Amino acid sequence: MRLIETTWWIIVDNVGMIGSGLATTLGIALLAYAGALVVGTLIAVCRVSPVPPLRALGAVWVTIACNIPTLCLMLLLAFVAPRAGVPISLFPAAVGAILFAGSGYVCEAVRSGINSVAKGQIEAARALGMPFGLIVREIVLPQALARTVQPLVNVFISCLIGSALAAAIGVHELTYATQQLNLHYAEAVFTFLLSGLTYLALAFGATRLGGLLERRLTGGREARA
Repeated sequence: MRLIETTWWIIVDNVGMIGSGLATTLGIALLAYAGALVVGTLIAVCRVSPVPPLRALGAVWVTIACNIPTLCLMLLLAFVAPRAGVPISLFPAAVGAILFAGSGYVCEAVRSGINSVAKGQIEAARALGMPFGLIVREIVLPQALARTVQPLVNVFISCLIGSALAAAIGVHELTYATQQLNLHYAEAVFTFLLSGLTYLALAFGATRLGGLLERRLTGGREARA
């Protein structure tokens, strides 16, 4: 009973700060994810390209993106880049770091989907004289993306959870708000439990939406077949 009452009054007294932190968290996650989708898909195309330099570029990009801790990237962008003459504020630094890290995982998910497309379709398109770019855009990517919905949802959840690291560089997102509430009320269990449940609810919602999208895309392919 005390847990419910304490949590309720903490929420009521600080709804503005919690709401602002939640909005910032969603902003970081959505912007980073959207950018990672675009960049990661382009890098995936490079990785399956018949041009060796593009394949090498894709391999190097994925190796770096997937093996540098996101927090290190945030610190580099937020505090080292300005000293090197590249001014960047805290919010874009957080988005950029998560975007770069997420693009590596998007690339591997999309590349796996591309490899699942029947080679006979690609060979038939080549026999008809279609250029590589048109084959990728009209034949390969639509099928590849439809088959990688759940892995891409997992990347979004990773971006969402990664946004909590932005508190370490001073971005006023949900985890930062939780830290401030804990400092004010000295109720670490209640405040961080509330924060954790919020992240869990967002991740669960994303998973459900991904499942609905996957079923719709799968149903559309079966109907066309």
